[in-house]
Amino acid sequence: MNRSIILDADRAEQFARIALGHVGREYPNKLDHVLSEERDVRGPRALHPIFFGSFDWHSCVHAHWLLARLYRRVPTLAVAGQIRAWFDAQFTPAKVAAECAYLRAPASRGFERPYGWAWLLMLQGELVRHESAEGRAWAAQLAPLAMMFVERFAAFLPLATYPIRSGAHANTAFALLLALDYAAADGQGAFAERCAQSARRWYGEDRGCQAWEPSLDEFLSPALTEAALMAEVLGSAAFGAWFDAFLPEAAQGRPSTLFAPAAVSDRTDGKIAHLDGLNLSRAWCWRRIGAALPGEHPLHRTVGASIEAHLASALGQLTGNYMGEHWLASFALLALDPFSR
Repeated sequence: MNRSIILDADRAEQFARIALGHVGREYPNKLDHVLSEERDVRGPRALHPIFFGSFDWHSCVHAHWLLARLYRRVPTLAVAGQIRAWFDAQFTPAKVAAECAYLRAPASRGFERPYGWAWLLMLQGELVRHESAEGRAWAAQLAPLAMMFVERFAAFLPLATYPIRSGAHANTAFALLLALDYAAADGQGAFAERCAQSARRWYGEDRGCQAWEPSLDEFLSPALTEAALMAEVLGSAAFGAWFDAFLPEAAQGRPSTLFAPAAVSDRTDGKIAHLDGLNLSRAWCWRRIGAALPGEHPLHRTVGASIEAHLASALGQLTGNYMGEHWLASFALLALDPFSR
């Protein structure tokens, strides 16, 4: 991997400072909130005392994941003290109780399903991996909220007759991939198996993917996110056979649209700016797919250049416009540090 596109201390510091710049920024804000009566008219901080910043709830959650991940993985961070102070102030029993209370409202059944659910579990999985006393304390504080989302997944998955194959928030493969990361960290074997069963039921027989992408507002590749999930769910030999049937011409660089970065025409448009995230998440997926394929698989000869091209296209676009700045660094961290360990 080109050293200009790896996660080093300088880049980690950059990512952390970006996230610290918006996790406490309440406005502008795009709420996922149902008004059932007049008293429901409240601002972001009143509704969500922990995750009120970063333009929307889910982006605030994964900005906290970014900070937690870098706090653990890069102990030399100059801003480690700021992260610690912020988490100490945010992860309190009263604030967690308020976030849980919001979820209990009947109108909140579909709140942030499944994207925000999965990112909250991803955050909790990261906190569980911390060996420091403060990390264990943060994980213990957030655990009640995480368990509410485990329960929501458990109730939702049997009802989900079909997967959602979009390239945005509703994508079920992305949600399961993050949920499985949490389950591995927190020793939730039964939950992991429930997620894996859903993945096999939804995607196990998929063949000959056409990969008609990207669409204009995608930040996930429906094809590659599905493949990355199946790489997690299937063993290496089984995944190799599944992948060769799913994308039978991938080793020849086809469909070509999966190997070339998407062009972003207007980064001030929040939906079009999603495409920078697509380029980052494709790099993340390709790295996970490549790691799961047998060492002799011919895809290894071609995919490295595509990963570097996708990273190079987006890593310089993390700041400059809030439509991307409030979330892109999290996807850059996924791309550069693709495996929790």
